[in-house]
Amino acid sequence: MKAITLLSGGLDSVAALAIAAKDHDIEMAITFDYGQRAREKEIAYSRKVCEYYGIEHRVIKLDWLSEITSTSLVNRDLEVPSISLEDIDEGAPAEITDASAKAVWVPNRNGVMLNITASFAESRKCDYIIVGFNGEEARTFPDNSLAYVQAMEKAFSYSTQNGVKILAPLVELGKTEIVRRALEAKAPLEYSWSCYHEGEKPCEKCESCVRRARAFENAGVKDPLLKRLGI
Repeated sequence: MKAITLLSGGLDSVAALAIAAKDHDIEMAITFDYGQRAREKEIAYSRKVCEYYGIEHRVIKLDWLSEITSTSLVNRDLEVPSISLEDIDEGAPAEITDASAKAVWVPNRNGVMLNITASFAESRKCDYIIVGFNGEEARTFPDNSLAYVQAMEKAFSYSTQNGVKILAPLVELGKTEIVRRALEAKAPLEYSWSCYHEGEKPCEKCESCVRRARAFENAGVKDPLLKRLGI
């Protein structure tokens, strides 16, 4: 079956693409530029991933979303929160990760991106949209949850003639299992960028970096990105 993938260039979206590519014909990958701090890195890495799989890559600018987003993922006048491994432990107070999520929230980002991608999927007669939504992030980002996927699929049953479905192979997984599944699928994780910042190397302090580092440590594997960068 044919599919279009939402590709941010991060660990989760690259893993989801690799897993889905085994059983689906990936028609196109879409990367969105909404003024996020790491957008140039995300676009460049997504392009590398698309070259690896030999699929079309399209970048869509959402300037208006940048204009209405006041949080630190877009607003350079604010600091992106730094957290520690202890802050993301299961027994840690939820206030820290809740505050981190709130600080990088982009208004209805996943809803906007899914609806735009559904338009492309319908026009190209694609059955699925592939997403990297995952169980670990769903705890603080409800638009990563299975309930959200099901709600959006119900909406698409009305708004698309072919009833576009959402393929979310990671929706019930934590990051460690995502790393394992991605490695099994031979995902090009050396060209995945999870950091909220855009530097020569990941900051290793933002929540996304910390969760990624813990996942590779738990999996007992050196992060292919850090290996490629000589870190």
